[in-house]
Amino acid sequence: MPNTDTSIDLDEIFAPIRQELDAVEREYMRHVQSRVELIPEIGRYIQQGGGKRIRPALLLMASRLSSYKGDSAILYASVVEFIHTATLVHDDIVDNANLRRGQMAVHSRWGNDITVLLGDYLYIKSMGLALTEDSLDVIRLLCDVTLRMIEGELYQLTKTGDVEISEEEHFEIIRRKTAYLFGGCSQIGGMLGGVSEEEAEALREYGFNLGVAFQLVDDLLDYTASKSTLGKPIGSDLREGKVTLPVIYLLQRDGDNADSLVRNVVETGEITPERWTELKQLLTEHRAIESAYDKAIEHAKLAKQHLEVFPVTPERESLMALPDYVLSREH
Repeated sequence: MPNTDTSIDLDEIFAPIRQELDAVEREYMRHVQSRVELIPEIGRYIQQGGGKRIRPALLLMASRLSSYKGDSAILYASVVEFIHTATLVHDDIVDNANLRRGQMAVHSRWGNDITVLLGDYLYIKSMGLALTEDSLDVIRLLCDVTLRMIEGELYQLTKTGDVEISEEEHFEIIRRKTAYLFGGCSQIGGMLGGVSEEEAEALREYGFNLGVAFQLVDDLLDYTASKSTLGKPIGSDLREGKVTLPVIYLLQRDGDNADSLVRNVVETGEITPERWTELKQLLTEHRAIESAYDKAIEHAKLAKQHLEVFPVTPERESLMALPDYVLSREH
């Protein structure tokens, strides 16, 4: 992608909360223990697959910015990780994706029936964990963002294979599937610290715009990253019928040539290396990837602007660095 700074280190950004993130990992494993041995087995498998842990980290970092000192942030960060993991295992079934983070997707290894039930288990477990804390406002927020995510999944399904999807329709999917949860994570951090209404809104908007930028870059990686770095086959989105922003821009700018190529991939679910090369050339020629990346930059800048209501502290600077990392992602 254009002009990315690949030197940005996520581990460095997360260094101040490393102990808390490690505690979240332990909480996750503690709460997937069950007499049904399959549950912790799959739980370990998912955890070993890695992941960036941006959502729980966002909650932890926002709580620090808000001067919160208690243990509830770790518990709520664990809840968020359970919710996110549940969406991933269900997503892979819906998308019929065989790989996740470079290893077999859960449904590819254990089958759809077990995976659906595991996702349900993780959702219920997340809410059960949240109920151990006496904060109805946080529980309402978690329920709201989870419902929005599921609505986003359903809405995306209605748009799968739709070559005429509009830019606004695509952004509605991004908002519901990704951005609201990011916003909820940072907002919960502020709620724990008892920030003002203005600061709570700023944190929510920071997370929301960060989430939009994150998803835009994630969609772009399907066209710019290699299979080895991405952890899944390249071109997966389009072959699954997902027409994302770079392709929307290409279809707006190239007309018949791109339309025929894109429709063929969407309808057949296949693309030859030659057609893939042709598609990437068209995306480059018409600056579709660059334009989509510009949108990600726009939302990353908005995220940073919303943090300006807070005084300059090491905690704020860590959150300021996160949008830069998102823009520099290569996987």
